[in-house]
Amino acid sequence: MKSVYLNGQLLPEEQALIPVTDRGFLFGDGVYEIIPAYGGKLFRLDEHLDRLQNSLDGVRIGNPHSVAEWQALLQQLLEANHTSESDYSVYLQITRGSAPRRDHAFPQDIVPTVFASATPIIKPADEIYRQGVSAITLEDTRWKQCHIKAITLLPNILLRQQAVDAGAAEAILLNEGYLTEGAASNVFIVLKGEILTPFKSPELLPGITRDVVLELAQQNNLACREAQISTQQLHEAEEIWITSSTREVLAVTLLDGQLVGDGKPGPLWSSIYTYYQAFKKQLRQTA
Repeated sequence: MKSVYLNGQLLPEEQALIPVTDRGFLFGDGVYEIIPAYGGKLFRLDEHLDRLQNSLDGVRIGNPHSVAEWQALLQQLLEANHTSESDYSVYLQITRGSAPRRDHAFPQDIVPTVFASATPIIKPADEIYRQGVSAITLEDTRWKQCHIKAITLLPNILLRQQAVDAGAAEAILLNEGYLTEGAASNVFIVLKGEILTPFKSPELLPGITRDVVLELAQQNNLACREAQISTQQLHEAEEIWITSSTREVLAVTLLDGQLVGDGKPGPLWSSIYTYYQAFKKQLRQTA
């Protein structure tokens, strides 16, 4: 039986209930984090909690827990779901809470709603990693504070669904002729042998996996940097990758119906993918 955390309690998922007056339900007034756990060990917890704090600050919700309290309750959640032998994704959501009446203005003296669950990570099949995936480009129609990991994800959902309708795995987003990110991922390209990814800014979510990829490239003396990437550069790229907590590093081999490079995952993707798997193995061994 799956256990979840809700407002100080571990309980069976079907017993976890919130009031219909919760502002997360009524307004999407809240933020979230997704934290991988490898071999029962939370991955880059400090970085995820830093990003959570930035999101909370951005929407003006007080953090209900200290770092130590977060670590304890999330570890307890993992142990309750017997996750030591598998890779899990921990979903953490905080809403502003439940108010006595519906009002756009912030209500006073309400307690945030805190919810967390742990779900097995279902990675893409090995064949998908070997072949790569297709993507389409779309205009980035989201709001101007994408660095906040808000639960109001309808714009991302609509963009991602356009990709799904087109038979693609992801929508790669462009804002006034420049790359921002994917609908549910960060994006890297390889251009003239150099690994590039957009600068961190309010236009994109600062991905933890994105940062790990940059670190691995630097540690292994691969040319890499943050840069402003134009639509033309995106279409001229020798390799394109998307990164996220659950998909890790996945090669895009078809963009807008055109082959990327030779239509197969490239050599730099292969190197980064290998380094990432070794990095995860080391993490499990130190758990």
